[in-house]
Amino acid sequence: MQTTPLNQIHHQLGARMVEFGGWEMPVQYSGVIAEHLAVRNAAGLFDVSHMGEIEVSGSQAFAFLQYATTNDVSSLIDGQVQYTALCYETGGVVDDLTLYRFAEDRYLLCVNAANIDKDFSWLLDVQSRHNFSQLNLVNRSAEFAQLALQGPRAAEILAALTDADLAELKYYHFLEGRVAGMEMIISRTGYTGEDGFELYCASVDGPLLWQKLMTAGEPLGLVPIGLGARDTLRLEKGYALYGHEINAEIIPLEARLAWITKLKKGDFIGRDSMLKAKEAGLTRKLIALSLTASGVPREGYPVICEGHDVGYVTSGTMSPSLKHGIALALVEAEVADSEKILEIGIRKRQVVAQRTTLPFV
Repeated sequence: MQTTPLNQIHHQLGARMVEFGGWEMPVQYSGVIAEHLAVRNAAGLFDVSHMGEIEVSGSQAFAFLQYATTNDVSSLIDGQVQYTALCYETGGVVDDLTLYRFAEDRYLLCVNAANIDKDFSWLLDVQSRHNFSQLNLVNRSAEFAQLALQGPRAAEILAALTDADLAELKYYHFLEGRVAGMEMIISRTGYTGEDGFELYCASVDGPLLWQKLMTAGEPLGLVPIGLGARDTLRLEKGYALYGHEINAEIIPLEARLAWITKLKKGDFIGRDSMLKAKEAGLTRKLIALSLTASGVPREGYPVICEGHDVGYVTSGTMSPSLKHGIALALVEAEVADSEKILEIGIRKRQVVAQRTTLPFV
């Protein structure tokens, strides 16, 4: 089991830890609801050092990523971040990730923790099969600690520790600078739907960065946040999670990710399969559901229409902000586009679920 350099701090704080994808990670400190609301109302600090970082460089870096990912890399400028995906030839998703452009010949990919080895092997295989000889792929995951500072007071907290011009740093852009005297990547990104930053520092600097941020932020309401609240925060915003809304069997078009799937940019892996699926008409779609009665929808629960199972919940929870159940569900396209009444099977009863728009909050 792998741990981050910060795990000793998490244990000292009394965090409940779990093993996931070979990593020991903090799930909660004071409780999911309290942590969730702290991020919505003030600020929270997440240790996401388990995430992976893969560097792509060389004269063919741009061409390689344009072919290997679904989004249009040509739209990026230096210092910009892009949400994108890696797909199989079938159109199913290898992983979703963020792509950082440092220069036309240098990029950094931030990938999901459980997929680091799979993603790196897949990228090496694409390089080999398609003769990208002028390309360097390096798995740098062990070199980085990554902290996510999220919430409406995040910028105020970070500004006290850096001379970087945060006011000029736009959403989904990044810069290289110093925080509390330590060199790092400062990225205005996150997975909560709130303003915030993801900070990539040297692995050995992770504990000190955590301490400096907490010291600066505690008077402004900053608290440590576990992965439990990270999940409820992302779900309230309708963000996809690998292994839930997307996987090897679900194509991005089905998962409301057409906006990162640029079918008109030219050839890329999975494009032909996705074009065929689109032309034939998608058979299932991801929808957002809000419960009208008590109950907590969970992953895998059936979605029912007129007495028949028509899909399943991909992610569900009791929304801490709304105080009722919410869910993302993959259902038959005909039902998704209709006004027929839907229910979610919760234990031994069926609860009416209304279609709603995203984000939930």
